[in-house]
Amino acid sequence: MASPFLRILRGLLRRLNSLLRWRPSPAPSEPFDPALVKKAELALRGLPIANEARAYFEEHVGRLARTIVLAPPPQTTGRVLELGCYMQITPFLERLCGYREVRGAYYGPVGRIDRKVVAFPDGDFSCSIDHFDADRDRFPYPDSHFDLVIAAEMIEHLTYDPMHMLVECQRVLANGGFLLITTPNVGSITSVAKTLDGRDNPQIFYLYKRPHPGQEPEIGHVREYTMWELGEAVKSAGFEITRLFTTFIAGFACHLPLLRFLEVNGYSTENRGEQTWCLARKRAGLPVDRYPFFLYGD
Repeated sequence: MASPFLRILRGLLRRLNSLLRWRPSPAPSEPFDPALVKKAELALRGLPIANEARAYFEEHVGRLARTIVLAPPPQTTGRVLELGCYMQITPFLERLCGYREVRGAYYGPVGRIDRKVVAFPDGDFSCSIDHFDADRDRFPYPDSHFDLVIAAEMIEHLTYDPMHMLVECQRVLANGGFLLITTPNVGSITSVAKTLDGRDNPQIFYLYKRPHPGQEPEIGHVREYTMWELGEAVKSAGFEITRLFTTFIAGFACHLPLLRFLEVNGYSTENRGEQTWCLARKRAGLPVDRYPFFLYGD
């Protein structure tokens, strides 16, 4: 009978052999129509982008295009609200998605309203942007006002009460209206790699922005979410999940071989992409859990 040591050694050798024989495969395909993504990206590249915003735009243009593609068409009100509005996808909510009224929102003193204009060869696009604190203030809109609320790359920046934002989104949406959220996935294979390395913070984006005199301070990523957490938070706010998935970011592809490591050790390899996408629908009568256990302590 083999000793316990030899059994352990054989198990380790089998695992090592499995890892050595494995060859990394390309990242799984994503559920976006490439033709629609290309069309949206071409439209975005026609925007006049200021030099100081060019680097951000180039890094995120693929995500911005996919956000436009995932946005549902108008339902009953024809209105859409973009939280954290940078005036990048904003004009195309009208021009490509067909919304007749587009409203923006941004962090700032309650009551301030900016009017932004983007010039196109076939006519200008204009939009009012309301200022308030999305995780503290009541949104300055009536109940059931919008068909769609977009909170792209925003929930991870909230410092105080993220469920406040989600519940307010539910309030201002018409019944059957949609909430579209994008955010980094802290359960991604890249976060696993960072944790195993033991050096970098496991969040996808974790650096502070370097302060400059005279500039408003920028709130970085306070808390990134796993895909499961995001889905459960959205359901807790009274939504029905329509789509919930992750996609991989090409710049982190060097971590894909670790998917096999997870598989060999009995961990799920599903939804390990760095970007989470959540599309949810307001349904009248769904319960609301204002302070879900996984987000709030006593």
